[in-house]
Amino acid sequence: MLRIISKSLWLLLFSVIICCGIYPALLWVVGQILFPFQADGSMLKGPDGTLVGSRLIAQPFTKDEYFQPRPSACSYDGSASSSSALAPSNYALRNRVATALGPIVTYKGGPKAGQPVAPDIETWFQQDQYQGGSNIVAQWADAHNSLAQAWVNADPSHSLYVSNWANAHPQVVAQFVKDNPSTPQPQPADLAVTFFESFSKEHPGRFPSAVTTNGADGKPQTIIQPVKEGSDIQSTFFDMWRQNHPRVALQDVPGDVVTTSGSGLDPHITLQNAEYQLDRVASKWAANLKRDPAEVRREIDNFLKTNASAPFGGIAGEPLINVLEINLVLRNRYGAPPS
Repeated sequence: MLRIISKSLWLLLFSVIICCGIYPALLWVVGQILFPFQADGSMLKGPDGTLVGSRLIAQPFTKDEYFQPRPSACSYDGSASSSSALAPSNYALRNRVATALGPIVTYKGGPKAGQPVAPDIETWFQQDQYQGGSNIVAQWADAHNSLAQAWVNADPSHSLYVSNWANAHPQVVAQFVKDNPSTPQPQPADLAVTFFESFSKEHPGRFPSAVTTNGADGKPQTIIQPVKEGSDIQSTFFDMWRQNHPRVALQDVPGDVVTTSGSGLDPHITLQNAEYQLDRVASKWAANLKRDPAEVRREIDNFLKTNASAPFGGIAGEPLINVLEINLVLRNRYGAPPS
């Protein structure tokens, strides 16, 4: 019996040493000798030599001078890889797509062919009429309670704005508590729909949005104010505008502009997606550098074609662009964009 136990323990010890020590060490040595770049995470460096990210994991770019990756269901968090898993019938999916489309979609034909829809969304929104009724913002909040609550929870400044509104409208809050006795002490998110209904009546054709102004000390500060134009209106109310204008022909956009990948971390976009973003990127760099926009566009287009690659050496699939790599090419070529 002791001999059997002794042999089992020796076997366990040898297995641990081989599988948990020798084998990983061997793989590490082989990786560092033959594939050091890949073994260390495929990390890329910026012009100053500092690490800026991995070419295998997407990261957000918000400046107009850079190409932007696919949307991410996990907010580009490498430790939380996931898809949205939203069904086509889920309005959250429709809203996310519409939010992405509003500021970028263009007309397909007619006298405004190629022009962005965004200014017309703002003009329509300011008229404060949707399907024969007024108070667009109130209609939006009533139809999509979860989106109204998500707006309140999206940023501390939003929650503070609703709290200040509640303090200035005690009678409205009291009526809410009377109608909802299970919520005797409502939080800002609880009051979301009631807040937007009141806001819409007091500020028709306006939406609460972040505005940067100079404070008393001369330093910039961001506050929430009623606005009649801007990206928040273009994105939030594009879907309602589209429902009011169902026959207007709009230009198609590449699918990966508005769809997430299965991991939420896909570092690539299609070449078609990059070409779709090219005018925005080129015009911004041209303005920064005070150069001819057409010349800058040709340069960046050449960068795209040079850096595009298809799977299996081009045998299968369509050409892809690594977003981090192409943005580093722009950074090395044109320098840092103004802050």
